[in-house]
Amino acid sequence: MKNLKSIIAFTVFASLLMSCNNKRERQLQYMPDMYESVPYDANGANGINNAPVNIKPVAGTIKRGGQPAYDIPDTPEGYDKAKLELKNPLVANEMNLEKGKELYEIYCISCHGKKGDGNGYLAQAEKFLGIPSYADREINAGTIYHVIMHGKNLMGSHSSQLTYKERWQVVHYVENLRADLVK
Repeated sequence: MKNLKSIIAFTVFASLLMSCNNKRERQLQYMPDMYESVPYDANGANGINNAPVNIKPVAGTIKRGGQPAYDIPDTPEGYDKAKLELKNPLVANEMNLEKGKELYEIYCISCHGKKGDGNGYLAQAEKFLGIPSYADREINAGTIYHVIMHGKNLMGSHSSQLTYKERWQVVHYVENLRADLVK
């Protein structure tokens, strides 16, 4: 009980002492960074330790978790360029083929069919006509990727639905389907 009385007396004394101070001036600054911000010159070298804070990245830089920019245009010449230059960077292993099959069954099977023969549900229901079989086209990894990126004829672009890696996995699976159709 004596301790409680002394704690209460000390608290009252401390609050009286603090209340007598000048209220127009800050008495205690607990975290000065919260009160006084450090100004940065966005175009100069006034960052932390005078390091530049607003410089352009090095040409060809890819952000962490990003992918290379796809700069082949959506033109017949771009299609031919993709056919000649684009190569699949992923290894055609079982894991990539399985993931490609899974994605194909989500995004492609309704039009292109289970075998890639252009006889999917939407073709059978006559919602879209003239969906080509993979066996009827001269396609390779580059052209498949280009069509996924830009679309072709009635097919729209699927670049926003699939990541960089997923697109190439679908390419592996489509090449596998085409090989089975051409046999």
